[in-house]
Amino acid sequence: MSATVTAVSSNGEYSFTKPNRERITLLAGLGVEGDVHAGVTVKHRSRVAQDPTRPNLRQVHLIHEELFEEVGEAGFRVAAGELGENITTRGIDLLGLPTGAVLRIGDEAVVEVTGLRNPCLQIDNFQRGLLKQVVGRDADGHVRYRAGVMGVVRAGGVVRAGDAIRVELPDGPHRPLERV
Repeated sequence: MSATVTAVSSNGEYSFTKPNRERITLLAGLGVEGDVHAGVTVKHRSRVAQDPTRPNLRQVHLIHEELFEEVGEAGFRVAAGELGENITTRGIDLLGLPTGAVLRIGDEAVVEVTGLRNPCLQIDNFQRGLLKQVVGRDADGHVRYRAGVMGVVRAGGVVRAGDAIRVELPDGPHRPLERV
């Protein structure tokens, strides 16, 4: 199966969910045009409270659609955009990518993966118990984050549902994703 975009979402106001759009435009070095989280420096409220001058490594949030099916088996109903992601994907192991992986999306857009999304309590406000589905522990007791990945825009472009995603792995050893 080839990797594709299944939905795109954005919101110009702080809100947990993001409405689906026909298309979004990625802007190099900034993020999603018109999205509240776009910018050179951090825009997520928790990050701004810590240090508003830090670089924004969370310009674009991507989630694999397969996660919605997995949590569905536990009784949760989640659709594209409802967990705040900008790009919903299918057919790509986002969580298994290394830090620095490059995603070429559609004809022009390029996103560099910076790390894992650190899910917050808002997920339980959306659906009680859902946080435990997207944050857990592996067999060795290590915390596992499953609520998607974050990235920065290296080249801008329009992204739509149906666009192909091509992965380019960085040179050197595999550096597992950490939360950003």
